[in-house]
Amino acid sequence: MKSIILREIKSFFGSPIGYLVIAIFLISNGLFLWVFEGDYNILNTGYADLTPFFTLAPWILIFLIPAVTMRSFSDEKKQGTLELLLTKPLSIWEIVNGKFLGSFLLIVLAIVPTLIYVKVISSLGAPEGNIDMGSTIGSYFGLLFLIAAYSAIGIFTSTLSENQIVAFIIAVFLCFLLYFGFEGLASLIPGSSAIVSVFGMQDHFKSMSRGVIDTRDVIYFLSITALFLSFTVYQLKSFKA
Repeated sequence: MKSIILREIKSFFGSPIGYLVIAIFLISNGLFLWVFEGDYNILNTGYADLTPFFTLAPWILIFLIPAVTMRSFSDEKKQGTLELLLTKPLSIWEIVNGKFLGSFLLIVLAIVPTLIYVKVISSLGAPEGNIDMGSTIGSYFGLLFLIAAYSAIGIFTSTLSENQIVAFIIAVFLCFLLYFGFEGLASLIPGSSAIVSVFGMQDHFKSMSRGVIDTRDVIYFLSITALFLSFTVYQLKSFKA
């Protein structure tokens, strides 16, 4: 599995993709948080916290992660190398996990530089250092779980077609549906908010952003990740058969 992970990471940074993903994430966040006027501008909120960043990041990642994962198996199918990959002395689970972890680590690398925001916000607080670290740490943990879930969805959709654009569109749709869809549905059905929204990622991400790592939220994200990785394995097994 280690060889698959290294292969994925080398392929990302052996082409402009890896650098482009990190640059797009950091620049888009930076512009919305510090330059553009609007609800996401931290300087305009008057509060020393990273709530605008953790509100904006999931939406950027909805498009960015599928762009990273769309080539995982689609490209293997198109190049005709998927059969060769499946004959390697690795189980299908090891191949899938290797692809998943490679994509996951790339996005985590894009998140790491944003830790400087914590230092900047802390220095802007009155008094200096007046920042809710519990909420910030919880939000970063929530973001990691969200990245894992998005990556698993993207890896799965890359097995559905050899066309990377099709895989990208399906992944964006599924990520949007699971993140915002249930929240939107809950707002349309009176009295069902607490019941329906709990099935969506947004509700669990917001819960972790409060600074409390609830077991239910962790289990939810791990379940979504494991479910879509299982779907991926099933798809590959049917292809191999």
